Amino acid sequence: MEKVIVFDTTLRDGEQAPGAALTSEQKLEVAYQLQNLGVDIIEAGFPIASPDDFKAVSLVARDINTSIVCGLARCLKDDIEAAYNSLKKARRSRIHIFLATSKIHLQYKFKKVEDEILAIAKKGTHLARNYCDDIEFSPEDATRSNRDFLFRVIETAIKQGARTINIPDTVGYSYPQEIHSLITDIFNNVSNIQKAVISIHCHDDLGMATANSLSAVLAGARQVHCTVNGIGERAGNASLEEIAMALKTRKDVFGNLYTQIATKEISRASRLVSTSTGFVVPPNKAIVGDNAFRHESGIHQDAILKKRITYEIMNPQDIGIGRSELVLGKHSGRHALNKRLKDLGFKLDEKRINVIFKRFKELADKKKEIFDDDLIVLAEEEIREKKRIYELASVKVVTGTDIIPEATVKIKHKGLLRQAESRGDGPVDACYKAIDKITKIKAKLLNYKLEAITKGKDAQGLVRVEIRAKAKTTIGRGSSTDILEASVKAYLDALNQVR
Repeated sequence: MEKVIVFDTTLRDGEQAPGAALTSEQKLEVAYQLQNLGVDIIEAGFPIASPDDFKAVSLVARDINTSIVCGLARCLKDDIEAAYNSLKKARRSRIHIFLATSKIHLQYKFKKVEDEILAIAKKGTHLARNYCDDIEFSPEDATRSNRDFLFRVIETAIKQGARTINIPDTVGYSYPQEIHSLITDIFNNVSNIQKAVISIHCHDDLGMATANSLSAVLAGARQVHCTVNGIGERAGNASLEEIAMALKTRKDVFGNLYTQIATKEISRASRLVSTSTGFVVPPNKAIVGDNAFRHESGIHQDAILKKRITYEIMNPQDIGIGRSELVLGKHSGRHALNKRLKDLGFKLDEKRINVIFKRFKELADKKKEIFDDDLIVLAEEEIREKKRIYELASVKVVTGTDIIPEATVKIKHKGLLRQAESRGDGPVDACYKAIDKITKIKAKLLNYKLEAITKGKDAQGLVRVEIRAKAKTTIGRGSSTDILEASVKAYLDALNQVR
């Protein structure tokens, strides 16, 4: 077995995402979870950047016991000293220094020639090594650098004591084959490369950060820079959870490679980082998105119920999620509906399942997602429903400011469609008066209650009414995404119980 080192930069590069600023206390809380996650190296911040960043790195260095704590520094004396001072209380520390090597950066950012950059790299690495035994060097914008010059810089950094060489795709410009070629060329052209661990740091500007990182691993890189949820500058970094689960899931490709990530902590880490930064995880995000282990398609649901691996390549429990979820919506089938109803405790015959399935499909056309409470109402309505004397066909109400509400109600009764119109003090009152005209039953409304069954703007409303008619008190219930329809259903349900 051969280990791939996980270098987490959520607290440094991740925090550089616009709007993701964390306080030192929040950084410490995330660091604890990263330690629980089994991260090898935690890059806690950029100490020279601000007093709070220095404090954050110091707090993490003081309190983290198992992970190596790292501070970032440019190849400048003040930066390196700030990193060293912030890491003094760490049980194990690393200073990560960086210096741009691409022609674009040399020309426009530094206005220096290659030999000047080489000298800065040599001096900076030597100084950092005097402060700390564990030095990581990054030639910034490596993927857009001249390869011959890049090889010289890497060789120089290793000679001065760097034991990890990190290759950044700083602007997410590269693609997997190019990354593989670059890492291979580094191994073949840097004479002292065997004295260092090759690392990869990819950004997601073209959506290939994870793919590029894994390509580097296949080429021989044994450390990967990543962040929880893939947060980071611009489009973000390679996602820790994607790297860890790819290596775990595709043993046929990655063979004996492994990480020490405790994958069951992934979901908890994702939620914490999302909450701390305020960055909502997209529902379709790989591994940790809400939809990653949810299935709505009837075909998929049926197969999942027969054998999970038909449509799931990972076990949700491996990342800390209890189970897969069959989401009931308009694409769901009868099999999934029946399974969910059984899970909810309903034992129904095929005839009733067919009736509920029809109503379920009608409801699903109105709602994006059907919740358990929706199903409970549908099932209970079917179970308790006796032969309906009066059944709603349609309801139409005209109402508004300074308008007396007027309702038109159509009801099925003994095979005939009956219609009546009426006005009322409100839209519900107008509907009930129209129903009274059709049924010829004089009913007194004793109680009316409306509540939402589920959450969201498209939630079903449940109406409960209590009426007095023919010296009998009855209670009716009705549900719908339309409040007036639910109100009419409840009233008719109560009338159907009057004999």
